[in-house]
Amino acid sequence: MRVDLVRLLPEPWHKIVNLQILESISKTLPKQFLPDQEDIFRALSIPPAQVKVVIVGQDPYPNPKYAMGMAFSVRENTNPLPASLKNIFTELEDDLGYKRTNGDLSDWKDQGVLLLNRSLTVDAHESNSHIGLNWSQITEPIIESVARGGAIGILWGNQAALAGKYFPKENVLTSAHPSPLSAYRGFFGSKPFSKSNIKLLEKGLSPIKW
Repeated sequence: MRVDLVRLLPEPWHKIVNLQILESISKTLPKQFLPDQEDIFRALSIPPAQVKVVIVGQDPYPNPKYAMGMAFSVRENTNPLPASLKNIFTELEDDLGYKRTNGDLSDWKDQGVLLLNRSLTVDAHESNSHIGLNWSQITEPIIESVARGGAIGILWGNQAALAGKYFPKENVLTSAHPSPLSAYRGFFGSKPFSKSNIKLLEKGLSPIKW
């Protein structure tokens, strides 16, 4: 049975997303994909007006144990953590002195952090496999909208950096991707957590408890 993406999309985002394009993606989704259909839009369970920071990822983890609908996040009690998330937590500890072990980043989302992948589905065990489904026509307007609303963009890696055009320079933080292949090329030491909190405080907003 075909997945009804329009029905699954949280209503506050309907004015931002082109529902016709979303309907066409529904028709082209394969029968099997990650994450579970009820998790496809988990990142969007906060309304647009509450987004203070957006972290852009590429696509869901292709590992069925990891994919749960939010960029870089995994399910609670996942062990071991994906390598990229381990590096994110290493940088978090170096930046703010906070040692985090829980890979479920729902608490970030609940504070206004939009953990948005550029593609919202993927084939199991095949990274970037749904790039041809035109998910970017859904996610780019979302990024553009929250950027226009003043959100801080944290953009890791070349793919995420493509979204930098939507943010004024003072509202965007870019660095290398946290994957083991690139973390030592500029992700470690980039201090995205403290820098984004400084920017939020400058706007009169509460910082994120990373």
